[in-house]
Amino acid sequence: MTDHGVQIAPSLLSADFSRLRDEIQRIETAGADLLHLDIMDGHFVPNLSFGLPVVEAVRRVTDLKLDTHLMLSHPEQYLEAFKKAGSDSLTVHLEACEDDSHAAALIAQIRAVGLECGLAVNPSTPVDGLFSHAEHCDLLLVMSVMPGFGGQSFLPETPEKVGALRSWLDARGLTVPIQVDGGVTPDNAAACTQAGASSLVAGSAIFGAADAESAIRNLRP
Repeated sequence: MTDHGVQIAPSLLSADFSRLRDEIQRIETAGADLLHLDIMDGHFVPNLSFGLPVVEAVRRVTDLKLDTHLMLSHPEQYLEAFKKAGSDSLTVHLEACEDDSHAAALIAQIRAVGLECGLAVNPSTPVDGLFSHAEHCDLLLVMSVMPGFGGQSFLPETPEKVGALRSWLDARGLTVPIQVDGGVTPDNAAACTQAGASSLVAGSAIFGAADAESAIRNLRP
């Protein structure tokens, strides 16, 4: 992974799946830092995306870090399977957990299978819910759209949430990266990074661009 300060994570969901290898190579050459894989179960979110066979196929054609976002109702059932498929990190949703003890156990399970762990919150969930788990995570994800569908508009209150989370972390000496996912474009990327985000997930803004290198560069501070 290249260290650019702010990491750019193209979302595979926006790629042309009829030419997936070429699409991945295109964004890798363009300077992507990692690849964001959205896994949807049709239950936790009202849509289906792709599963383990696609993750395995992606792993075979790239050395990029596979940042795997599990939008699943019961993610604990699939942790080992995603590890075997080639995922490097697994981000789960606080909303998929029954309570704080469930969330803590899930984070511990992800670490136990040898993967990095992220914890996400939906737009309607206050970032306070991340506080008790932050020191045990490698990533905190603030959703800037409701999860489940690509191409949604960025919610303008997102930078304020990111800023509140970053301030809380900084006050406690915690350097956990904050990721923003959903509707990220050059028009709002700076607001996210200025608020304290250090990882940006972007789908159509990168895969939909004729010049992916320029698109990625325009998302950086």
